[in-house]
Amino acid sequence: MDPDAIRDILQALGGPIHIRRMFGGQVIYQGEVMFALEASGDLYLKVDDVTVEVFRALGSRPFAYQAKDGRTATMSYWLMPVSALEDPDEAGRLAQLAIAAAWRSRSAKSRKTTAKRAPKGA
Repeated sequence: MDPDAIRDILQALGGPIHIRRMFGGQVIYQGEVMFALEASGDLYLKVDDVTVEVFRALGSRPFAYQAKDGRTATMSYWLMPVSALEDPDEAGRLAQLAIAAAWRSRSAKSRKTTAKRAPKGA
């Protein structure tokens, strides 16, 4: 999937998105957060505990790949449903959920890092 096709799918999102090549695919950012990735022609959106059931209900599945050690690894990115690929408004709504999930994930990671740096007994 080329960057123009990704932009077409996400046109209803509003605001600029940035697409970079990475690991044989592409990663999609809005502002400072990565909220989607493209791999092997499929578009995946970031999910978390708050949003995963929405994607599951739409028949989506997680992004998975074969790790070097032979195990199957899954990530917190789920396939954009076919219905959303054909409906920019639905794609935009799901992308907004992905952006919110990406911000929550970023915030949680930041809290963990801050907690690790705090002196003991503080």
